[in-house]
Amino acid sequence: MLDVLKKRRAIRQFESREVERSKIDMLLEAATYAPNDRMREPWHFYILQGASLKDYQKVALKYLQNRFPTKPHLVESSMATITNTPLIIVVTSAVVAGDEGATKDNSFAVSSAIMSMWLMAEHVGLGMVWRTRGVGLVHDTELHSFIGATKEEQLVGTLCIGYPAKDITTPKKRTPFTEKTTWL
Repeated sequence: MLDVLKKRRAIRQFESREVERSKIDMLLEAATYAPNDRMREPWHFYILQGASLKDYQKVALKYLQNRFPTKPHLVESSMATITNTPLIIVVTSAVVAGDEGATKDNSFAVSSAIMSMWLMAEHVGLGMVWRTRGVGLVHDTELHSFIGATKEEQLVGTLCIGYPAKDITTPKKRTPFTEKTTWL
């Protein structure tokens, strides 16, 4: 397991081939085994492929052009990430009315579900990047409306998924856990 964790990377460049339905199902099933408070299973997954993915790209382009009107190079580089992505999964978390603690717990559970998906993606030969800001549109109402999420859902991540365009084998430098650990 440690080897899989060390290999996991944020992949932003994908081959143009589609991701098979059986692999998408494996990612989603892996997500459902994430720990979650009181078995609320607070996640919901919105799958974007084909026409819905093209429509999402239009929403993202409009958002970026409005946000960065004087930086077309930034808009272009941000859009490159999603225009070459064969699969996007938008993940939401359930909001518990009147219970901020439970809503936070749900977000933590959904984050665990996303990590489970990421590890499964690595296992089945897929690459993934978890986007929140920028083209992830998690902090903007446009994507929320586009996918038809309810007011009882909050966006947690936009997952760009596909077959990696290149092999990334260089290990990333990580701070040793001993430098980030205090034994009490």
